[in-house]
Amino acid sequence: MDAREAPGDEHLRLALMRGLIRRSRWLVGTGLSILGWPLQLLALMLAPLVVVQPALAAGLLVLMLLAERMLGEHAGRKEHLAMWAIVLGVVGAGLFAPARSTTHTAEQLTITVVLVGLGVASLLPYALKVVGRRSAQITIVGAGLAYAWSGVATKLASDDLSNGHLLPAAAWALSTAGASAIGVLSEMSALQSRPAIQVAPVVFVTQTLVPIMLAPLLLGESFANTPLAGVPLSASLALLVVGATYLARSPLLLAIVSGESASNASGSTPRPPEPSHPMIFSRPSTEPDEPSSSTTKTSPARIGR
Repeated sequence: MDAREAPGDEHLRLALMRGLIRRSRWLVGTGLSILGWPLQLLALMLAPLVVVQPALAAGLLVLMLLAERMLGEHAGRKEHLAMWAIVLGVVGAGLFAPARSTTHTAEQLTITVVLVGLGVASLLPYALKVVGRRSAQITIVGAGLAYAWSGVATKLASDDLSNGHLLPAAAWALSTAGASAIGVLSEMSALQSRPAIQVAPVVFVTQTLVPIMLAPLLLGESFANTPLAGVPLSASLALLVVGATYLARSPLLLAIVSGESASNASGSTPRPPEPSHPMIFSRPSTEPDEPSSSTTKTSPARIGR
C-alpha cells in the first residue's frame, strides 16, 4: 500500500526507500520479514533447501486466515483447494526430500560464477533504467531473482556455520542483506505500476523455483537419491507452487493490500444502488422569459449509469 502511494518518479531509485522507511506501516512489515531471516537460517541448518525454500509459502496460509477474520468474508472452494495444495506440497517435500548436505556438488568457483550471473540478471531493470527504458515485467522477475539469490546465499551461510567457518558465513549473510535490499526496491517499484495480483505470483514462483533448480546442481541435494528417482518430490513441489501461485491471486489476499472488499479487489464492478423510488421526475428551472420545458423522466437504468 505504501509503495502505491509513493511518487512515480522514484521508480527504482533510493529515494523510494528513503520515503518508505519514514512510514511506520512499511517499517513494521519489513521488520517482520527481517525477523524471519534468522529462523530461515536455523531451518536450513536442520533441513535441505528444497524443503525450506518452498515451505515459506506457509505464510500465505496465515495471511488467508487473517484476511477472513479482518474482512469478515470466507474463502471460496478454489482458495481452500489451493491451501490444501500448499499443505500437501510441504508435507510431500518433507517426506521425499534428499538428506541435508553441507558438501556441495560444484566447486566454489562454479558457485560464485552462478551467483554472479544471478546477481547480474537481478540488476537488469536498473541497467534498462540507465538507458532510459522501463519494463515492469523485467522488474518483477528481477525482484524474484534477487530474493532467489538471497535464498541460496542463506543456504551457503548455514553450511559455513555448520562447519564452523564463521567469517565466510558472515560474508554470505551480508551478501544476503544486499540482495534482499535490491529485491525489496525492485518489488516496491513494480507495485507502483502493477497490481499485486500480477506482482506477487511471479515473485514467489521465481524466488522458489530458482533455488530449487540450483540445489541439485550446486549444493549436493540430488533428486536422484530420493524415492522413485525424485518423481514424488517433484510432484509435491509442483503441487505447492501451483497452489501458492493461485492463492497469491486470491481476492481476499488482494483485498488486504488494496483496503477494499474482496469483490472490488477481484476486479468485479459493484452494482449501482437501487433508487428509492421507481421513477424520478425533475423539472428544470426556467427563466421568466423562457418557455416552460417539459418534465423529464429518468429511468433507474440511466440513474445507475
